[in-house]
Amino acid sequence: MFINWKLRELNLKIVYYGPALSGKTTNLQYIYARTNPNLRSELVSLKTREDRTIFFDFLQLELGQIKGLKPKFNLYTVPGQVMYEATRRLVLQGADGVVFVADSQMIRLPDNIQAFKMMHRHLQELGLDPQRTPCVVQFNKRDLPNVAPVPLLQRLFVPNGTLWFEAVATEGAGVFETLKAIINLVVSQTQQQL
Repeated sequence: MFINWKLRELNLKIVYYGPALSGKTTNLQYIYARTNPNLRSELVSLKTREDRTIFFDFLQLELGQIKGLKPKFNLYTVPGQVMYEATRRLVLQGADGVVFVADSQMIRLPDNIQAFKMMHRHLQELGLDPQRTPCVVQFNKRDLPNVAPVPLLQRLFVPNGTLWFEAVATEGAGVFETLKAIINLVVSQTQQQL
């Protein structure tokens, strides 16, 4: 959280975290395409030639007010590839909330587990308590064959009553539900801190 008192702006950071090709960027692209241009920035993506996110995606949304301050929600994605671990950690720094995007395909369970553990480790290294940091889990790609059953995904990725949603980000299913849930959690925690 960063407050610009001169402009009465409250900058809040939400990071979409998950393994490579789980749908993090697709979530932001869908949000960008369906949000009023007056309420959002341009979508900034830094990609490789193979169209994979190398550093991060960034989208800023402006919504309502919190205690007289105008909140700006800065949405980021981390690169999914393991070789960019340092970049993932850097993007996660200062996060007010996290969306963990899991690829629902059974074959991707090991990648999801590795990314989930890495996210928790990075949060701890950055001085953030994974149990207290607002987090929403999204089970993406539910339209594909051979997806893991939801109870298994819940057991692996939904500790202590964490909110979760099924999604098909390419079609927008579950995208705004996930976003609204993480914004509500971040706003609630921010109001307690102000």
